[in-house]
Amino acid sequence: MTAGGASASVALSMSLAGCLGGTDDSQWETDDSLAVASATQYSAPNCNCCEQYASYLDDHLETDLDVTVPDDIAAVKREYGVPVQLGSCHTLELDGYVVEGHVPVEAVATLFDEEPSIDGIALPEMPAGSPGMPGEQSDPFTIYAIDGDGGEYEVFTVL
Repeated sequence: MTAGGASASVALSMSLAGCLGGTDDSQWETDDSLAVASATQYSAPNCNCCEQYASYLDDHLETDLDVTVPDDIAAVKREYGVPVQLGSCHTLELDGYVVEGHVPVEAVATLFDEEPSIDGIALPEMPAGSPGMPGEQSDPFTIYAIDGDGGEYEVFTVL
């Protein structure tokens, strides 16, 4: 394991402790429906908030969500080009786009409406009040566009 991989694993382990407890995703309810042909969520092991997010997302998909728990979630993130700085507990693949973390469906719908030439979007870490996470949102969520090579990223939207 590389030094960067080790620090990412430690950060992920520490942040997973914050996903215990119930969530109230009512603030993120929307009529947006995602017409995707394929949807796969790669979840961290023993992560309740990954399950909560999958349930939230599944309510907005026009297809079935496949949820899997890989042996090495960090390898999945590397495969999809998710920069370590933008990492969270789960990674989604939706019709060729990568969606990292607890991204509200509103931002995912914007991604599919606009179809920008990026590889995906990410909401880093596991912010309180985001879909699948307990607590209340205290600051706007900055969602980043990612280019898929693990390098550059820029702001996609702020919610």
